[in-house]
Amino acid sequence: MMRIGELATRTHVSVRALRYYEEHTLLTPDRTPSGQRHYPESAVARVHLIQQLYAAGLSSRTIRDLLPCVLDDQATPELLHRLTEQRNTLTAKLTALTTTRDTLDRVIANAEANLRTGEACGGGE
Repeated sequence: MMRIGELATRTHVSVRALRYYEEHTLLTPDRTPSGQRHYPESAVARVHLIQQLYAAGLSSRTIRDLLPCVLDDQATPELLHRLTEQRNTLTAKLTALTTTRDTLDRVIANAEANLRTGEACGGGE
């Protein structure tokens, strides 16, 4: 068992964020008689999973609903639908980011070619 500060250090997540996860029932510590939070070793992996799901754009509510599915293989048709929609949103964002990166690659390549030939990008005045 570890205290909240150790969990924060091991996961690189602030104590404030861990308390937020607790408030939203994403993370449930054991409590000592004096009220101190104690977390099992498995909390490290759970916090990393929560961070990944937040980074993917999922809300606290969706993550809360999703965790039993991920951890205990329990899913509902509604949750599956929500997750599919979220995946489709992520796919669209990835496509847009890839297009933007490809455009920047072309601009960089053209700018480098112009510098090699002595032509300045943007008018060269």
